[in-house]
Amino acid sequence: MLFINGLACLLLITSLCVIMVGTAKKAASFYALQSLVLVGLFVALAYEMDAHELYMWSVGAFITKVILVPAILIYSLRYIDESKVAKGINNAWLIPITAIIVCLCYFVVQPVNLPLVEHLKPALSVSLSHFLLGVLCIVSQRNIIKQIFGYCLMENGSHLTLALLANNAPELVEIGIATDAVFAVIIMVVLVNKIYRTFQSVDAKELMSLKG
Repeated sequence: MLFINGLACLLLITSLCVIMVGTAKKAASFYALQSLVLVGLFVALAYEMDAHELYMWSVGAFITKVILVPAILIYSLRYIDESKVAKGINNAWLIPITAIIVCLCYFVVQPVNLPLVEHLKPALSVSLSHFLLGVLCIVSQRNIIKQIFGYCLMENGSHLTLALLANNAPELVEIGIATDAVFAVIIMVVLVNKIYRTFQSVDAKELMSLKG
């Protein structure tokens, strides 16, 4: 249990790295690392809970989240110049904000009385915190590429929550989640490239008007 909770906490550290780093390539690399940690969590949960379905979840997550999604992001965004985009929230504020989010989520999950997560409430609180960090990334970053990563963080958080609360769900659920993540990222990077070709910028503050 301690190992699982420790891996869950490592997800928060990699989330902060995704939000803080300056380029899409570095963010994609940290996202791949985070997804690898998530795969490790699925394997550990499968062993701990005797949920063999999670072994298949881990395979699907490795193919889509560790390999496909980072590769799509790095390849599709390689020609976009992010150097002129102003940063969003100051990185110095991210750590205390993250601490507040984690504390709030920990108190929220305390009343949850489910045998499945009785000893994994820290991991459950981290999964909820992870989702909220994705929301924070979306609303606090001016770089629309970083907002894509915010969606990816939200998706990883919800994926872990599902693994904790519904670990006996069939592999079809994992396939649906993985497919959703891949195609959503493809659609978003196509839109970002279209925006960049039109405005020569990925700064959300400069995209204040829509033209038909």
